[in-house]
Amino acid sequence: MGKVYLVGAGPGDPELITVKGLTCIQKADVILYDRLVNEELLSYAKKDAELIFCGKLPGYHTMQQETINRFLIRHAKKGKIVVRLKGGDPFVFGRGGEEAEALANSGIDFEIVPGITSGIAAAAYAGIPVTHRDFSSSVAFVTGHKRDGSQEEIKWESLAKGIDTIAIYMGISNLPYIRDQLIKHGKAPSTPVAVIQWGTLYEQRTVTATLETIVEAVQQKRIENPSMIIIGEVVTLRDKIYWFERMLQPSVANEAL
Repeated sequence: MGKVYLVGAGPGDPELITVKGLTCIQKADVILYDRLVNEELLSYAKKDAELIFCGKLPGYHTMQQETINRFLIRHAKKGKIVVRLKGGDPFVFGRGGEEAEALANSGIDFEIVPGITSGIAAAAYAGIPVTHRDFSSSVAFVTGHKRDGSQEEIKWESLAKGIDTIAIYMGISNLPYIRDQLIKHGKAPSTPVAVIQWGTLYEQRTVTATLETIVEAVQQKRIENPSMIIIGEVVTLRDKIYWFERMLQPSVANEAL
């Protein structure tokens, strides 16, 4: 019997993968990787390793989750070392929990290798600390979309009134709804917001605005997925400490509106 490693590849910059994650890639017989995994990481795989793309696009799944689970189990039962390489962290909106359940139910040995999640890393690369003694003592990670046909699960009132910093994943298409719900449940329309596209990569772009004006700002700058949305007073610190975009493009780094 083989073994499966559920590995977080980090937010995009290949240098942000953990040492353990890189070691898993180097010894894997089979690697199943997602769309947002930097393919530079695959260059560390063995020459004879089998590479299987199973990434998902908005509205289109290259491989259904149930099929991914079956592949993991099938290859492990063949005695293979299998790496499931996922963008960010496997347990932060990465369906790693579902995959771990499937492996456990099938008696497959596995390990979880955490990765740096975009909610922290994209914000950091944009010069936004998600916590700060003067501005934020609480952070919430929130999914910006839900399963088709599901009931609303996000506790908007708790987010609006009880959380200092909100990091929203995969929320660009629902940004008008997110804005409306937060304002409706008590978040000030003047609350600072940043939207970070392609966080930690050379293509990174950041737009800042207020909760009231962020939808128009994103539309004007044509910001699309993959993007992180950061909401809270910590966003104001970007003007002082943004560093990555300044390093890459000094003249156009800050697209604040």
